[in-house]
Amino acid sequence: MDRRRWLIGSGVATVVLYVVLIVLDRKLTDTGGPSIVAFELAGSEERAAEILAEWGSSGRDHARSSLWIDFPFMLAYGAFLTLAALATRDFARQHGRRALATAGVAAPLAAAATAGFDALENVFLLLTLGGHGGRAGPAIAAAAASVKFLLLAATIVYLLWGLASRLRLRRARVA
Repeated sequence: MDRRRWLIGSGVATVVLYVVLIVLDRKLTDTGGPSIVAFELAGSEERAAEILAEWGSSGRDHARSSLWIDFPFMLAYGAFLTLAALATRDFARQHGRRALATAGVAAPLAAAATAGFDALENVFLLLTLGGHGGRAGPAIAAAAASVKFLLLAATIVYLLWGLASRLRLRRARVA
């Protein structure tokens, strides 16, 4: 299968899994507690315990399901973002966009690392949910989540930069 088909397939999988995660997150907030992102960024054993108490038993079950479903979601979005960054880098090289091509050396790595930090975060959140995270679990999860969000933002900025470059090139060809 070529890169384009992998990109489309991973993009579809990303959207489908994201919808499932949104539904589960809605169930978490329906318990009266915060979303999963608040748990990701809890940062301390005390705050994590507060969130778990707010969710109650059913909320903890929804959070656990969300975290397990997040693993295939990571594979899907990690593949999609990495492939999109590679395509953007290749476009930049082919069309003499030096700055975009240079940033494209790091962008695919950042995209893949995003999913890696997400996995690390989830392991420590699952440990925390199971009562085995101790003081370190929520702190490590929050640190991994912070790096994940930073890398995700950098990847999205790179892809938007590439999209803008593609659109400018098309506009210049039409004019």
